[in-house]
Amino acid sequence: MACRVYHAELAQVQDHPRLTALMARGAAAGPFDRADWLDMIAARAPGRAFLAVAEEPGLAANAEGALLALPLLATPQGLAACANWYSFWARPLTTAPDRAEVLLAAIARDLAPHGAIDFAPLPAPEAGWMARAFRAAGWMATVEPAHVNRHMSVQERDFAQWWSTRPGALRATVRRKGARGVVECRVATRFDPADWAAYEAVYAASWKPAEGDPALLRAFALAESAAGALRLGLATIDGAPVAAQLWSVERGTAFIHKLAHRDDARAASPGTLLSAALFAHVIDHDRVAAVDFGTGDDPYKADWMDQTRTRWRLRAQHPAAWRHWPALARGLARRLAGRTLLAPPPGDG
Repeated sequence: MACRVYHAELAQVQDHPRLTALMARGAAAGPFDRADWLDMIAARAPGRAFLAVAEEPGLAANAEGALLALPLLATPQGLAACANWYSFWARPLTTAPDRAEVLLAAIARDLAPHGAIDFAPLPAPEAGWMARAFRAAGWMATVEPAHVNRHMSVQERDFAQWWSTRPGALRATVRRKGARGVVECRVATRFDPADWAAYEAVYAASWKPAEGDPALLRAFALAESAAGALRLGLATIDGAPVAAQLWSVERGTAFIHKLAHRDDARAASPGTLLSAALFAHVIDHDRVAAVDFGTGDDPYKADWMDQTRTRWRLRAQHPAAWRHWPALARGLARRLAGRTLLAPPPGDG
């Protein structure tokens, strides 16, 4: 079945009703699939951001066919995912997963003049789709691990039931430090400039590196607040902010975007106490089914998360693009050395 391939500007997604529906809050699985998130990245990206779209005709009159959109950045080095360091994932979006590889292959043929693509962080199913589709379209493609994602399922438990499964040392810390009454924790669900100033002050005084794009993060927090999805946790000692965390909730999942605490307040464990308060809020109040701790396998995350999964990177070069031959040779060498996987393992979500 022939399909139409075209490019759409992210700023004009609203002019395409089917794309709008595919990438809207409520339809998307999380913020990183949404048009508003991708548009924020596009506005700050060093290259041109666009959607490569493939659309099949419907099988019957007035029926809608399969649709797939691949968010991309065009850079001097080739194509990349429309993502940044805040993105938990990047992936193609489709109305028909069973047709995804066919639609992606059509897009890959259209993208051949770009010569190279480096796309991450991909969930495993979509990494498999893209690798097989790009190979079918004549590209040399490999898939390799990019990040570890820690997450957990609530499994219909309340907070007390879930908390009883956490490590004894963690529960003892929360019990002991919480009983002292030194740290006060609260969870804000509406954006307040004073709360955001407190978050930024804590982050600036923490061990964390300088914030990558504070304006983007603030814009995101404002948008989540307007949608009722913001969960901004603040911990104070004698009224002074000592720990802060930025979470959001969407489609039954709580996303942990940022967290920090002041080093000079470490003895009171404000970050741990605030995490416990936020988990209690999203489990008992928001009734989420899952919590996602984003990318990075920091050891402390294991105390809170039960599960890990790999996010993947697709690297592909088109043989017709001679300027990318050195990268193609390096990719072949990785494959021969056994350090690059040809496809993600089954069942790694």
